[in-house]
Amino acid sequence: MKQKLLLGFDIGSSSIKASLINADTGELVSSANSPEQEMKINSPHPDWAEQHPDTWWLHVVSATKKMFSKGSLDDYEILGIGISYQMHGLVLVDKNQEVLRPSIIWCDSRAVEIGDKAFSDLGSDYCLTNCLNSPGNFTASKLKWVKDNEPEIYSRIYKIMLPGDFIAMKLTGEIHTTISGLSEGIFWNFTEKNISDEVIDYYGLDKKLLADTVPTFGKQGNLKTEAAKELDLEEGIPVSYRAGDQPNNALSLNVLNPGEIASTAGTSGVIYGVTDKNVYDDLSRVNTFAHVNYSNEKINNGVLLCINGTGIQYSWIKKNILGDAFNYEQLNEFASEVEIGSEGLLCHPFGNGAERVLRNKNVNCHFSGINFNIHDKRHLIRAAQEGIVFSFRYGLDVMKEIGLEFKVIKAGYSNLFQSKVFREAFVNTCNVNLEIYNTDGSQGAARGAGIGIGYFTSNEDAFKGLKVIEKLNPEKELVKKYDSVYNIWKSDLEQILKI
Repeated sequence: MKQKLLLGFDIGSSSIKASLINADTGELVSSANSPEQEMKINSPHPDWAEQHPDTWWLHVVSATKKMFSKGSLDDYEILGIGISYQMHGLVLVDKNQEVLRPSIIWCDSRAVEIGDKAFSDLGSDYCLTNCLNSPGNFTASKLKWVKDNEPEIYSRIYKIMLPGDFIAMKLTGEIHTTISGLSEGIFWNFTEKNISDEVIDYYGLDKKLLADTVPTFGKQGNLKTEAAKELDLEEGIPVSYRAGDQPNNALSLNVLNPGEIASTAGTSGVIYGVTDKNVYDDLSRVNTFAHVNYSNEKINNGVLLCINGTGIQYSWIKKNILGDAFNYEQLNEFASEVEIGSEGLLCHPFGNGAERVLRNKNVNCHFSGINFNIHDKRHLIRAAQEGIVFSFRYGLDVMKEIGLEFKVIKAGYSNLFQSKVFREAFVNTCNVNLEIYNTDGSQGAARGAGIGIGYFTSNEDAFKGLKVIEKLNPEKELVKKYDSVYNIWKSDLEQILKI
């Protein structure tokens, strides 16, 4: 009897991950990453961040082949393919589906002023009531930048896409997007429940450049012959799910209903809370987008806190300060050898572009309080982990202001959540219960594919195999210690913001 499998891709800015899960048991069968080291983010000018979409595809092919080479999978059938992807990126293709320029990705800051001006000109009431966000540094503003600064390229655009739409195009030959995708680009009007003509018209964009929508779950095309040959897969497999990495991370953790909260700490760090209301922050420090199970009939949104400089900062320290002499497990061990507060060494990890939670300011990363007689690499690593957690706490307070409540936060056992120090700091700084699960984004995309083809008969069926591997609760004394350090960190941040 053939083993029935679901294939998920997670298109990150650091790497591409592919996973196969057993459709009947929910168990992970095989997975692989490509490349081995983090993908480069190109910055041809200060505050720019670009990657070429063709590079993502090369690593999709590589990760898929590596995954199948790991074990014996002779008798199997892949039922569906799901895609998770880095959000807010802008991909441009011509009529031949050829990429016109490198993608302007999520942490690129070039369109901040364009978005801020749109927020002022369109009016905060319109933007917040209808788009639930400032146009900010999101996809629509990036497209306006191309129109203004690269008119020759703009004139050749056939369709614009998000990174996940591009990978779906490479798989199927079809160009589509989703309502959730339109919302993350600030192209969606939550009041009219349609494309925001006001944003399109204000920016002077051609509405025809937007792809037609398909449901987040459902048949979005079939694996075409050319892609099947590159991937060594059977042609015709349905692509049946796509979602941005943070809505997808929530799906991977079965965070689908109002009041449920998910978190991740990869290249960027995110806390993502589900609500059945069109809520927003007046200052757009946190952002509301359509969740994977949003529909015009039923509001279901995700409120997203994003900290740009999390895993990318940790990777930077590993490479540039420590010369790649240690792996991440060793770094986490070093952090555990230092007391809470890193003996006065503080880190503000804002070195990866404009931070939304800081009202789109780009303040760069700061280490402060370094004492050459006390501090060594262990303190530096611990301060980096604590600084990331303190950034989470700073943003959580904003989320609480707009009505979100936090009792339990769910996260997968990956990236920074693999660090015991990070988990302890997170729980006690944020004063929340934390549940760690045996999943990641690529596994979530695979489950989404199963939902998309209608293979599962119930929600319980879809999340069979998803298990809690650790539960952590705040400890009164630790909460006090972390709170004391956080207050110093926050005071220093306020001084940095005045510079």
